[in-house]
Amino acid sequence: MRAIAVPGSNSETTRRDNLSALLREVHLAGPRSRSDLVALTGLNRSTVGDLVAELAGQGLVREQRGDSLGAPGRPSPTVHADSDGALVLAVSIAVHWLTVATVGLGCVVVERVRRDWSGEPPSLDRVLGDIHEMSRSLLARPGVHERLVGVGVAAVGPVRSRDGYVHFAPNLGWTAVPMAERIADLLDLGVPVMVRNQSDLGARAEHLRGAGVGVDDLVYLYCDVGVGAGIVSGGRPLVGARGYAGEVGHMTVDPEGSPCGCGSRGCWETVVGERALLRNAGHDPDGGVHEVDAVLRSAETGEPTAVAAVEALARPLGIGMAGLVNLFDPRVVVLGGLFARLAPLLMPGVETELAQRVLSVDREPVRVIPSRLGEDAPLLGAAERAFEPLLADPLRGFARVATVRDGGAMANV
Repeated sequence: MRAIAVPGSNSETTRRDNLSALLREVHLAGPRSRSDLVALTGLNRSTVGDLVAELAGQGLVREQRGDSLGAPGRPSPTVHADSDGALVLAVSIAVHWLTVATVGLGCVVVERVRRDWSGEPPSLDRVLGDIHEMSRSLLARPGVHERLVGVGVAAVGPVRSRDGYVHFAPNLGWTAVPMAERIADLLDLGVPVMVRNQSDLGARAEHLRGAGVGVDDLVYLYCDVGVGAGIVSGGRPLVGARGYAGEVGHMTVDPEGSPCGCGSRGCWETVVGERALLRNAGHDPDGGVHEVDAVLRSAETGEPTAVAAVEALARPLGIGMAGLVNLFDPRVVVLGGLFARLAPLLMPGVETELAQRVLSVDREPVRVIPSRLGEDAPLLGAAERAFEPLLADPLRGFARVATVRDGGAMANV
């Protein structure tokens, strides 16, 4: 259970903080009885009741009759985040596919659509066109647009956190894309549009809802065509001065190695990413998701070439991972994307390398575990980022959206 340290006061600032803490608790941790919220906050019962009533009046939470479970007295009502209240639009752009979803409070996916791409990586114009078409189909549902409070986008490549500018997406061939601005103009929804790197958002989701819940120091390693990392240190995301931290796929592991899409040679993702797997298995390295699925199906049945192709990734993956463990000292490394799917065959070799290469000091061995959220981790991380302004200031966040809808466009955030 997450403790909420909220001082009791009648000031407007503390009222806002109390509302934020209550909404954040039921959004992240699930339903809580009023008695639980009293114990967590240290506020008195009547103050908690007033705060809950205020949030319920805005449609952000709802209450249900509590279950006494045989205890004496009247049961305390249970407070739930209302997934039919505020909504965000979450977008996840991968190299081979695009997912767009409406997500309600509590990070409940209300509806989603996905589009797979085959052949050459899609152009920027095609991706933006698909985002527009897929988003409009979801937003056309009755009541969705009126409840929308933000848009979150998980994008490949280094993304400047200040303004959602995609500096370079080598596996898509994009450079210098003002992604947040383009999507805001394209959708014209009058709500904040927040674009972040997919690995950073995957780490956020796993930390809040997945394999990293309760862990304040973790590294999330995501792989599709490329390889990226999201880092949580001391409970906070580590994103760097501009938001470009975590581009671990472009660590040089062999200066004379294979060319990488970034323009360098011998990058880590050239020996542990999707193309390396397909090359090891004798498939077209650019064969895409369907070829990857074929290799994985063969590996699951024990076909020797496919098994060997996966196992060949384990040593370079373990070597690179050991460097990250020595650098960031995480308690947990979460494997996402393709790495999570390959985990059963990768782990013996990875653990051997970690045992040999992680500095031997007085600490518990790092745990390496597959993602609990799977391919949804970047999508849910994008949703969480889009909800953040509302969670930080529930009443102003909802009121501001209503004002903007009445009065015009909102600047990108």
